[in-house]
Amino acid sequence: FFPSADFPLLARKINGQPLTYLDSATSSQKPNAVINGESSFYRQEYAAVHRGVHTLSSMATMRMEKIRAQVAQFIHAASEKEIVFVKGATEGINLVANSWGRYQLQKHDNIVITEME
Repeated sequence: FFPSADFPLLARKINGQPLTYLDSATSSQKPNAVINGESSFYRQEYAAVHRGVHTLSSMATMRMEKIRAQVAQFIHAASEKEIVFVKGATEGINLVANSWGRYQLQKHDNIVITEME
């Protein structure tokens, strides 16, 4: 397995040494398939999702909903409605805390998180 073949940034050398990237918690490296897919999307289809009535918006919405269905199937979700896309882990944690947590947690309940979060 040679990650640098799929992850272009890992092919770099820093100070003459092969790059070993261990800070993936906030900025995970992208494989070529993701870079190429995003690049194509931004060049050909980028538009607001669920906000417009024009063709590009409809295309972007259909693409996102197709991906939502694929993710639901992949993780065996009971429904596609269980799949929520967020920008990152912190946004996801805050979304859960301010929706589900607001109604499920009681005064004096404890929430345990790692020091890193």
